[in-house]
Formats: sequence, structure tokens, C-alpha cells
Amino acid sequence: MPGPADRPVTLAAVVGAHGIAGEVRLKLFCDGVDGLRCHGAFMVAGRSLTLKSVKADRLGAIARFAEVADRTAAEALRGSLLAVPRASLPPLPPGEYYWHDLVGLPVVSPDGVALGLVVAVENYGASDLIEVELPAGARVLVPLIADAATVEEARVVVADGWLV
Repeated sequence: MPGPADRPVTLAAVVGAHGIAGEVRLKLFCDGVDGLRCHGAFMVAGRSLTLKSVKADRLGAIARFAEVADRTAAEALRGSLLAVPRASLPPLPPGEYYWHDLVGLPVVSPDGVALGLVVAVENYGASDLIEVELPAGARVLVPLIADAATVEEARVVVADGWLV
């Protein structure tokens, strides 16, 4: 289920500098450092940065960019997001999806009645959870398991009883 190809996808956030040579600490929003290594450049704070190296760290990752030469430049990136175009992500097999593509999808009942909108996706260890905003503004978490919700081409179908 591809999303718009030009929509940026955030893969990590800079949480601070590491050392004095311009390395940065990253909080990852992808499966690991391999999810970053397959991209040569990232949009960061309105400019393109070229990835020179990245390694796993106990709290995420440590990366070095060609354009960041010292600790001062690394500190200036604190809070910045590392993004890539949606089109640069590898295709997924049928039945799999990127969380990014779920946000914004309408949520409907098995009969097709509109119930709300997916506003976020979370995972606290057991399964993926979609956060559904109901028309009245309340938000409900629904597990992405076969008994509760299924992802279709352009919508999420939630079984009866899950949005009570």
C-alpha cells in the first residue's frame, strides 16, 4: 500500500552530539542501523546531509555526516529529524505496510460505515496499535490483529466492539 512518493518519511531524530568530531546520537524510528545505511543522504533541518557512517548504540545509533565537522555543528542539529522520500523505501510484500502509510487512512466498520481516522501508530511490544480519532474527538487504541482490525488498500476496517 504505497503512499505518495514525494512525502518525506522520518527515520530518526538527532538527540545530541557524541564526542568532539561531529558525530550525533540518533533515536531510531526504523528497525535498526541497517534501515539508515541503505540511504546515502537525508533531509535534515532543510538541507541534505550525506551519511558517512552509522553504528548501533545502546540507546539508538551514532552517525557521522560529511557536512558536520565538529561538536558545535553536531549540537546545532539537536532535535532535527532525518527524513527520506517515501519512494526511496523498499517495496513490501503483500500484507505488510509502513506505519507512515497508515496515518491518515479512514477507519470503517465491516459494513463500510465511517468510524474515524488513523492519527498514529504505536507499538509497546505486543502488537502494532492504531490510534483512531473518532468524530467527537476522542481517541481509541485498536490492536492491528486479525480479530480487531485489518488494513485494506485505502482504509482500515475495525471489527464491531473495538471502538466502544
